[in-house]
Amino acid sequence: MNPFVQGLVLGFSIAVPVGPIGVLCIRRSVAEGALVGFCCGLGAATADAIYGAIGAAGLTAVSDALVRQEFWLRLLGGAFLVYLGLTTWRSRPADQAAENKAASLTGAFGTTLLLTLSNPLTIVSFIGLFTGVGFGAGATTWTAATALVAGVFAGSAAWWLVLSTGSRRLGARLGPVQLQWLNRFAGLVICGFGFWNLSKLAFR
Repeated sequence: MNPFVQGLVLGFSIAVPVGPIGVLCIRRSVAEGALVGFCCGLGAATADAIYGAIGAAGLTAVSDALVRQEFWLRLLGGAFLVYLGLTTWRSRPADQAAENKAASLTGAFGTTLLLTLSNPLTIVSFIGLFTGVGFGAGATTWTAATALVAGVFAGSAAWWLVLSTGSRRLGARLGPVQLQWLNRFAGLVICGFGFWNLSKLAFR
């Protein structure tokens, strides 16, 4: 299989499972517009591409270093998810409408980039797929490896485009009350992921 096509399949399959980033993308797409939601997804897609590049290049020293720092990365990521969940719970549709006029696309991108990078298990997933399933087996040159990483980014970005666009269309049908409940539900889910992340530290 062509390395770029392999990357497309890999990036899409890694992005599809709905976790805290997916919930955040849905919520921001509904509240602030598809573009803001898509930028959230692009942050995750960029992190996927970075980890994909590490896996494709076989940089075991880098991947091992990230895994060794799992405690601190999980602590920071979990704490930030809890903070993000509480902020989402407390936000009001009226506030979001004002925020939409000057929505920080860079902030949306940066938030999910850091959250995704704070999960070192992502790179473990990539390495497992590279070695166990055989993805990237044909990426024996820099050109092929670059095509593979580009495919990972494109596949992940494609999923976030679908999710943000679909969520925005759904959100257009919701009134202020429904949006308020969406904020509370999303806040609870994001907080739940954060506490789950932190609970892993207690049972190490």
